[in-house]
Amino acid sequence: MPTVGQAAPDFELLNQDGETARLSDYRGRRVIIFAFPKANTMGCNNQACSFRDVFPKIEAQNAVVLGVSSDSVETLAAWKQRQQLPYDLLSDPDHEMLDAWDAWGFNLFIIKLPISATRSYWVIDEDGIVVDQKIGARPQESVDKALAAVDRLAATG
Repeated sequence: MPTVGQAAPDFELLNQDGETARLSDYRGRRVIIFAFPKANTMGCNNQACSFRDVFPKIEAQNAVVLGVSSDSVETLAAWKQRQQLPYDLLSDPDHEMLDAWDAWGFNLFIIKLPISATRSYWVIDEDGIVVDQKIGARPQESVDKALAAVDRLAATG
């Protein structure tokens, strides 16, 4: 699991259009990644649409947004169109990235039950270093804290 101050591990996933996306493709830009359990559900709509609504502010800070879930490419494409999301959604059907980033399953005390992606966010700087993250974030919290982290990065350099 990447932690604050460490390099974010690269991954390769398909976006909603079936095109390959790698984290390393975004080197030189700030990156917000958010994990969500299931497209087109109430909390996920809230989270995704909130990122959509602040996207101009994010873009102005040389940043991109990537949403990740285990949903299929087709499901993500339909959801992106329905919600008019201006950023890529990445499909991790085998939850390899989500597992590696410790955002898969439901933690019940010390037992981890593999159910779905855990709503989370990460902010990565231009050099690929994780500068902020939270596993198990609330929908709006993920947006507010990620935007604040990107704003801090912009203010420092």
